[in-house]
Amino acid sequence: MRLFIDVNVILDVLTDREPWFQDSAAVLSLVDAPGVKGFIAAHTVTTLFYLTSKHLGPRQAAAVLLDLLDHVTVSPLDQDLLLRALSLGWEDVEDAVQGISAQKAQADYLVTRNPSDFPSSAVSVVTPKQLLAILATKD
Repeated sequence: MRLFIDVNVILDVLTDREPWFQDSAAVLSLVDAPGVKGFIAAHTVTTLFYLTSKHLGPRQAAAVLLDLLDHVTVSPLDQDLLLRALSLGWEDVEDAVQGISAQKAQADYLVTRNPSDFPSSAVSVVTPKQLLAILATKD
């Protein structure tokens, strides 16, 4: 299974945001399970650094992101991807880039806390809670 993880899910874990921390942490831990591969967008790293360095400081934020990158694969960001994202006409270009990045990564699921941010996504969009429920029914 290929999981594309939106920035808000990772941010929930890195900053212990409640009430989402537990489900988001469970999803993030899946990327180390056999048969599961986790992906993030390239710009997610810079966004996370910017946001987490405010809470953790730059040195600790970099260390946390280096650890994250040991567990996920970064979906490349290039001009073609940006053009495709911009052509979607979505209100939020960052979400469009996430959506196209998930498609390019051939993800089975785009995991986000905000499914409504991904209208007409080519990849199935689920919340962490929904993904965990789907996986629980497969056991």
